[in-house]
Amino acid sequence: MSLKTFKGGVHPYEGKELSKMKPIKELKPQGDLVFPLSQHIGAPATACVNVGDTVLRGQKIAEAGGFVSAPIYSSVSGTVKAIEPRRVATGDMVNSIIIENDGAFIEKGFEGCSDYTKLSNEDIIKKIQEAGIVGMGGAGFPTHVKLSPNNPENIEFIIANCAECEPYLTSDYRSMVEEPDKLITGMKIILQLFPKAKGLLGIEDNKSDVIESLTALCADEPRIEVVPLLTKYPQGGERQLINACTGREINSKMLPADAGCIVDNVATIIAVYNAIVEGKPVIDRVFTVTGDSIMEPRNFRICIGTSCKELLEAAGGYVKEPKKLISGGPMMGFALLDVDVPTTKTTGALLALSEDEVSMFETTACINCGRCVEACPENLIPGRLAKFSEHGDKEKFEKWYGLECIECGSCSFACPARQPLAQQIKTMKKTILADKRKKK
Repeated sequence: MSLKTFKGGVHPYEGKELSKMKPIKELKPQGDLVFPLSQHIGAPATACVNVGDTVLRGQKIAEAGGFVSAPIYSSVSGTVKAIEPRRVATGDMVNSIIIENDGAFIEKGFEGCSDYTKLSNEDIIKKIQEAGIVGMGGAGFPTHVKLSPNNPENIEFIIANCAECEPYLTSDYRSMVEEPDKLITGMKIILQLFPKAKGLLGIEDNKSDVIESLTALCADEPRIEVVPLLTKYPQGGERQLINACTGREINSKMLPADAGCIVDNVATIIAVYNAIVEGKPVIDRVFTVTGDSIMEPRNFRICIGTSCKELLEAAGGYVKEPKKLISGGPMMGFALLDVDVPTTKTTGALLALSEDEVSMFETTACINCGRCVEACPENLIPGRLAKFSEHGDKEKFEKWYGLECIECGSCSFACPARQPLAQQIKTMKKTILADKRKKK
């Protein structure tokens, strides 16, 4: 089997065996649901319900705040209890709609389309927009915007990010095992928008069973091809995936569409299927609860807005006290102070680890070994960029292409001196980008 990949990257412990073989279990929440109005890139959504209103599962509770925004739907039936700021996984306080769950899960009723091939491109985009679909792999970019490039005739590849390269996470894997038809049909719906494009399913070779099954299912799909990829982090990074699958390269000043590509992850493509075929907005998603501190690592289909605390309890709680809690994967996720935060469209995992490996080692001086350079998938010199950040030298940071950093953390992982390279670079990037926004 010929395996494609990109230059650089690292091979962290995978940890996927903890939950990989656990089928998706439907989980109906018992407590209140919290719906942050900012769970996507772009303008926050605007609440269209009031405190005291009764809502149904699938009912719109917030309108999109602009073109680059997305509406939000209740995932349960119940009563609007409050609209107030609540803490989210990033640590920020975000204005949110709180719904008291009545436990009945009464649905609004969804009207799907039995033959999507009869829909116009405008109808498909409108349905995707109205369903509130955003990049569910973590980016949160509204999907209707991504699927509306300036020159759609130039799009040559629709790439499904099936890599799931973050350690421990298995929600995409389980979706590919249990819902392959939805993934393939979702891809065919997107391909209908771009008649010249080919669909590529980029899958790492640690999911060889999925490579085999999807290859068989796509045997009679001339426009869809499975692309086996070498298992390596960050294989699922947008730039790295494009490069591995097509050989093309983009930088921070380009969009994937500039290279003739559009990238969507597994959950997003399945959400497209749900919106078009079943008429269902984004109200649930597949979510992994795992780590060596979890009693019974699992994959759940959750109602968006469910508390991570409730998911932890559904996984049996802790088998041993965790020293680190993470929303998302260990490489690019957010460290949590506690689990009393809501799940959103873009959060796919809760990780509880018995050891905080980052704090176990003392940082020492750089020995100029060059391992951070070898690991960097963007061909940068992370050690030097971190020094520029430490000295506040914005000019040199930019001159040495610091803004091209994708913040994957490969440099910090590879550094034998345990220097927080990625964090230092990320901090400087934020400062420079904030300065640029002020000047506009």
